[in-house]
Amino acid sequence: MSLNIKQFSEKLKKLKIDEMYQNDFLLTWDKTDDEIEAVFTVADALRHLRENNTSARIFDSGLAVSLFRDNSTRTRFSYASAANLLGLTVQDLDEGKSQIAHGETVRETANMVSFMSEIIGIRDDMYIGKGNTYMREVAQAVQQGFEEGVLEQRPTLVNLQCDIDHPTQSMADMLHIIHHFGGVENLRGKKIAMTWAYSPSYGKPLSVPQGVIGLMTRFGMEVSLAHPEGYEVMDDVVKVAEENAQKSGGKFYKTNEMMDAFHDADIVYPKSWASYAAMEKRTVLYEKGDDAGIAALEKELLKENAKHTDWTCSETMMEMTKGGKALYMHCLPADITGVSCKKGEVAASVFDRYREPLYKEAGFKPYIIAAMMFLSKCKDPDEMLKKLVNGGGVPRCL
Repeated sequence: MSLNIKQFSEKLKKLKIDEMYQNDFLLTWDKTDDEIEAVFTVADALRHLRENNTSARIFDSGLAVSLFRDNSTRTRFSYASAANLLGLTVQDLDEGKSQIAHGETVRETANMVSFMSEIIGIRDDMYIGKGNTYMREVAQAVQQGFEEGVLEQRPTLVNLQCDIDHPTQSMADMLHIIHHFGGVENLRGKKIAMTWAYSPSYGKPLSVPQGVIGLMTRFGMEVSLAHPEGYEVMDDVVKVAEENAQKSGGKFYKTNEMMDAFHDADIVYPKSWASYAAMEKRTVLYEKGDDAGIAALEKELLKENAKHTDWTCSETMMEMTKGGKALYMHCLPADITGVSCKKGEVAASVFDRYREPLYKEAGFKPYIIAAMMFLSKCKDPDEMLKKLVNGGGVPRCL
C-alpha cells in the first residue's frame, strides 16, 4: 500500500464493527468501545489521506441532507466538509420553505428528501424530550421506506446535536485530547473538569456537558461535573457517566464548587448551559405558544445566571490546574470577558493563549462526521481504505 494507511487498516481489522454498517449514529453511549475506536481510527485515516493529497471520495454522486433547527457555524460547515470529502453534495432542508410548514408529516418528509440521499444530518437541540425523539422518528420512517422498496438505499442518520447528546462535538473533543496527550493509552487517570461557566445569555443546550461526561468517562479518566446548585443535567446521562467510570476504572463525581473541579485538572472545559428544569419549562411554553411566558422565563433565568458571575475561567482559576497549564477546551463560540461580552465564561488572556489549540479542536469535527458516514456506508471499511490508496491513490488536487 502506498501512503502510511496500514496502521489504520490493521487497527480496523481487530475491531468488531459489523453493526455500524447501515446504522445510525445518535448517541455515543449506544455504541460499543470498538465502534467508538473505529470512528477515531477512520477520522485519522481520512485526515491522513487529505494531508497527503489523496482523494477520499467513496461516492460518485448522492446527497447529504442537512436539517438545522438551531443556528450553527462549526457543525454546519463541518458537516458540509465531511460530505464533500466523501463525494456527496449537501442539500439543506429549509423547513420554512418546504411543505413541512403546511403540516407535512415526519414520515412523508423523511421519505421525500431521501431519494438518492445517503446521509441525513439533523441538529435539533432546543427542546427537552423533542430532538432525539424526532431523529428516531425520521430514522424509523426511512427504514420503513427502504424495507418497502420506496427507497433504493437506506439513508444513515447522523446526530449533529440533540437535546441529549452532541456526539460529533464530544468525539471531536476526545480525538483532540487523544492527540494532545500522545495516545489514548496516556489518558488513564487524567482529570477533566466539565464545569458550568457564567454567560450573559440563557438557554444554552445541555447536550455539550452531557456529551462530554457520557463519552470521556469511558477512558479511565477522572471526570468532574461542576455547576452551581440548580444547574443540574439529565439524571439518565449522569447514570451513564457513573456506569462508564465504573467499567473503565476511572472516576466520575459532581461538585458545586468550580475550584474543586479545577484543582489539579489536566483539562478544563468551562461552558455555560441552562438547567434541565429550565429547559423543560421552556419546552412546555413553546408548545403552548406562550410568548409572554417565554419572555418571563428568560428574565428569571438571566437573573439566576447573574448570581454566579464568579464562575469564570480566569487566570487565577487556571493557576489551580496541574502545573497551571491544563488544556483549556470549548466547543465555541465562547463568551469572552471584555471581548464578546462584559463578563463571560473565560478571560480574554486565557482564551488568546489557547486560541490555536481551540481551532485545532474544532478541526477534528469534519473528520469525525466523515468517519461516521464512512463506517455506516462501507461494509468493509478496512478494504475501502486500501482501495482508496491502491496504485498510489487518486490525487485530491491536481
